[in-house]
Amino acid sequence: ALLDGDGAGDDGPGNAARAAQGLLGAHEHVRHVLVLAQERELVRKKHVLARLQDALAWQALPVVQLLAPDERVCMHLIGTLFGKSSLRPVLVRLVVELKSEQYLYCILDESQKELCKANTMRSSLPTFSLLGKLADAIPGFAEIVVVKHNNLVDHLLMGLTYPNESIKAAVCYLYGKLYSSPAGTERLSGHFEERLCVVFLNTLGSAQTKELQVNCLGLLKELLKSDHFVSILMNNAKTEEETENPDFLEGENPLPLVLKKLLLTRDEMLQAASSHCMAAVLVHSPSRYAPAFIHADVPEFLFECLLCKSEILIWSVYCCLLLLTEERLFFSKCHTVYGIESLVRSLRGVLLLNNVELHKQGLLLFTEILKRQPVEIKLFTNRGVCIEAIDVLMETVNCPVLEVAVEAVKAVAAFLRKDHVSSPPVPYEELQKLLEAVLKRCADLSPPQSTNRNLGRVPQRQGQFLLNTLESFRNACRLAVEFQGDFMAQENAFTAPNSESKDTLSNFSEFLLRICDSLCIPMVMSYLERAVSPSVTEVFISALSTLFTVVPSMRNKFSKKLGRRVLWDHVLCALNCNPVLNHTCSSFLCSLCLNLYSATEKTRTSSQEEQEMSELLQKGLPQLNYTIAESLLLLSETPEPFFLDQSLCSHQHCFVLLLYFAYSFGDRFVPDAELFLAVRNFLLSAQDHGDCLPPHILRAALYLLAVCQDKGKALDVRSLSTIRRILDNLTDLSLVYVHCPPLLKFFLCYPELMGRFGHQVLQLWFSWEDCKQTEVEESDFGSSDQLNSANPLLPILKSNSSILLILLDLVCSSSVEVAWKVLMTLRTFLERNEDVLVCDLLRSRFLQILQQLLVETELSVPFLANRNLPVLLNLLFLVQLRSKGIRELDSTDFKLLHQVCNLCGKCRPRDTDLLQPSLNFLYWSLHQTTPCSQQRAVAVLLSNVSLLELLQKVLECTWLWSPPSRPASLSSEDALLCSGWLLVASLLLYQHRYNTEVHQTLSVDLKEVLNTVIFRNKKPILLLVSIMQFLRAVLRQNFSSALLVIVGQNTAPNAAQPQPSSVQDTALHPLAMQQVFLLVVSLQNLLVHKDLLLSQAVVACLETLVEHLYVKNQDVALHVASQPWHRFLLFTLLSGGQKSFLQPAVLRLMTLFVRYQSSNIISQKEISQIIQEAAEASIAELPEATSHALHLFLSQVREQ
Repeated sequence: ALLDGDGAGDDGPGNAARAAQGLLGAHEHVRHVLVLAQERELVRKKHVLARLQDALAWQALPVVQLLAPDERVCMHLIGTLFGKSSLRPVLVRLVVELKSEQYLYCILDESQKELCKANTMRSSLPTFSLLGKLADAIPGFAEIVVVKHNNLVDHLLMGLTYPNESIKAAVCYLYGKLYSSPAGTERLSGHFEERLCVVFLNTLGSAQTKELQVNCLGLLKELLKSDHFVSILMNNAKTEEETENPDFLEGENPLPLVLKKLLLTRDEMLQAASSHCMAAVLVHSPSRYAPAFIHADVPEFLFECLLCKSEILIWSVYCCLLLLTEERLFFSKCHTVYGIESLVRSLRGVLLLNNVELHKQGLLLFTEILKRQPVEIKLFTNRGVCIEAIDVLMETVNCPVLEVAVEAVKAVAAFLRKDHVSSPPVPYEELQKLLEAVLKRCADLSPPQSTNRNLGRVPQRQGQFLLNTLESFRNACRLAVEFQGDFMAQENAFTAPNSESKDTLSNFSEFLLRICDSLCIPMVMSYLERAVSPSVTEVFISALSTLFTVVPSMRNKFSKKLGRRVLWDHVLCALNCNPVLNHTCSSFLCSLCLNLYSATEKTRTSSQEEQEMSELLQKGLPQLNYTIAESLLLLSETPEPFFLDQSLCSHQHCFVLLLYFAYSFGDRFVPDAELFLAVRNFLLSAQDHGDCLPPHILRAALYLLAVCQDKGKALDVRSLSTIRRILDNLTDLSLVYVHCPPLLKFFLCYPELMGRFGHQVLQLWFSWEDCKQTEVEESDFGSSDQLNSANPLLPILKSNSSILLILLDLVCSSSVEVAWKVLMTLRTFLERNEDVLVCDLLRSRFLQILQQLLVETELSVPFLANRNLPVLLNLLFLVQLRSKGIRELDSTDFKLLHQVCNLCGKCRPRDTDLLQPSLNFLYWSLHQTTPCSQQRAVAVLLSNVSLLELLQKVLECTWLWSPPSRPASLSSEDALLCSGWLLVASLLLYQHRYNTEVHQTLSVDLKEVLNTVIFRNKKPILLLVSIMQFLRAVLRQNFSSALLVIVGQNTAPNAAQPQPSSVQDTALHPLAMQQVFLLVVSLQNLLVHKDLLLSQAVVACLETLVEHLYVKNQDVALHVASQPWHRFLLFTLLSGGQKSFLQPAVLRLMTLFVRYQSSNIISQKEISQIIQEAAEASIAELPEATSHALHLFLSQVREQ
């Protein structure tokens, strides 16, 4: 079939099978076929080879089974195929399938002969190609050649020197296969060192064709796997002086130059292979081989290659540059400065590719450059490149792939260095955005879910990301501190005049404090509650320590925030982790405690005490490596066994101080009951041992007892005696005083302590209390709970009224400032606690205090400058108001009355703060007592001429003082006028009733009084009511009183007035008829306002006026009572809705109309209707004033 060529046009497994069957049928026939094939024409020969090749490809096993038993046939067939270069692919296939080394030896022998008898090296190319193909196909080929046919290597070396790049390419390919095997590497080591190295480097350096270049690089790649060959290629056996000589390197070590030459080609594959070979050299020892590449300026060309689009090339360059970063020359020769812009742009371009590993490698290279760049060599000489780098970092931080974001945050941490961002102007605003992006990305990482399969891995990634984020934040804080000493970095030097820039160090520093408070601290605290990480704790605490100096002016404020938000127990537990963390945490706690001491003890800060505290904390904190439970137990230990080194004392004092500051800011990480017991035992132990505790330690211990006393048992007698003895040894209680409600309660709730130290503690309390708080507490706090929280002394006073005596003693014995605060507290207490009966207790003490204040006032300049006096007078009036019912005045009351009268006589009308409470006190003293005491009180007041003279001046001020802008408002001057008119009205009434002797008269202009009511002139309602009370008193006495002189009744105010020449005017004197009508109209108008107090005063005044007129002239009185406008007024008042007549003022007004038979105002039918509606109302539910008015109305109707 093969001879005849049947089915020559058919291909496939079927023909191959038939060909194999033909071969199986006749061995000699096959040999004959092959012999004939040598003589047949080329077409026929190719057909036969194709059939044999198909048989080997599709049915190799039958062919091998046919040929293997007959060695002669195989050898003859191999020899025949070897003789023809066109048949050698079939030969390679046949040898591979036969799997016998003897046939391979045969081919190698024939190859040796062929190479030896070759007339020219060009004819050896097929042989080299055959050997290369055999090396590809047979795994152990290289080992067989170097072990048993190593003479072929000499021919390879000659081929490499032949000036034909095809032959060189084939030889290099074969060399590469030989050196790829361990046996070849070992046996050809000397060959390479002695003969091949130089020839190969020359070949690589002069290669022109891509085939030769690729095969040379392939050989180089295999060679570079061996450290020995790398050493030979790099000619590393040089002295240190030669290494520093770039000319020597260029002349004697061409490999870096050759590889650099390949980088200059525009073939990205060759560039990638070249950079890969460089990396293969450097990976053996960057310190040994990197200088040669750096002196050859290879890094510059590597950076240029980064502008390509090939991911393979970029990856290779990244790897090579990453290895070069381990050599200092890479930075000192400024290669990074040259290439940083290319790297940043490469990173931006790489982000567009979907290659996570490439992203990570690029960021890793960027991070290493940022870390290793020398401080003296500025990396970013161009601010634009720096900002572009920030943009790239921000983009990578926000990358959705967590692994890329982790590398990006590492780069950010390395980037935040002064020499990297100090090119003026410093881009503070961009740095803020970058840091905020890092922190927000970290905060967005959700905690691991319980259903997640990677429970161990997810927290680890999150922890690593958090650690890198904290390193970035810490470096930013350090950056801000370093810039504080750089004037050029304080603010943007290029800011336009008269404009404000955000790119300032102060804004950046304040941003760090804000972002730490809002993001950093909550994020770390949340993480540490779920996991234990010493590294995270160390970096976090280090960053917080740096923040103390970022904004010095805000150090105390920041420390207070830290005190409230830092987990004190976690920081304490971190002290026993490792030495580095111990040092970091102890330094942080020391700074925090000292800053908190400075912030909270402003009025008592002592440099000596601060120094002692600093020494104690610095010495004791690093050794505070016990658990919290163990530390509590050690508080009760006696220091005797440790007397020599004082380690126990140091531990106890440090722990007490830390507890004090932690509890001061709300972190109660120890159960209160346990801490209360431990601190009590600590004090007992110290007292038993005879230790004299430093004031700051005793202060902390007392504070801890105070804040835990509600959860602990009450102190026993021994404990209280111990505390009392310790405090007795102090020169000043203020040394251990802490201004807080629990400590105040602690001293006042135990009689043993209150009796001995209550006075001092209360004095300290008021000395430290904010003055403004007591002034506004009444207006700011509506409920009693709010008020008690604002002034914690109030509930203590309510439970133990004997403390009031101490407070009153403080008023007498303390400074003016403290006395004022005490009086303000007493005033609030009396106003808020009406159920506490303390009036009798306070009244006698008030007399003593008032006498003392008056003595001090006599000596003060200016006169009456003591501001405690008005507060005391207010308290005196409050006590008087709190007295229930009518009582007989005793000697103390009359002494107080006398003192107040004398005080008023020394005042001026402008002394409203003194006169207002004084006149109120006098007024109330007249009304809240029995007739007997009332008569004596009136005599006391009227006998005081200076008081009456003052009242005269106050009344005159009514017409002199300008009215306020708002009629409804009541100024202090108007309030004083109200009190003055009311007191004068009362004096008129009681002087007339008791016919008391008068030593000084008062004069009043009647027209001014009437005009005030008639025209009002923006007078406040309360002042009008007070003047009407005075007018009622005058009308009742028919303008005749030993105390009062009416003046000015004939003086017209502005224009000519009708003279009292008529009979009616004469009868009504000193009133005029016109004045009466004007007054009635004004009273009607005031009633329309429907103000409850004003309405009652108006109706009462109208009643008194009509009664006065009825006595003077009945016709005028009836005429006034029957005015038609009264009916319209009544309808207006009754328009408020159903049963609107059930108002005291309306009922009294109707009673007035019924009494004077004003049938035109209210008819009998209307009276009957009102009586019917009143009968339907529930009398028991009516207010007392309404019931009384209704009773008077019904009584008047019955009389009619």
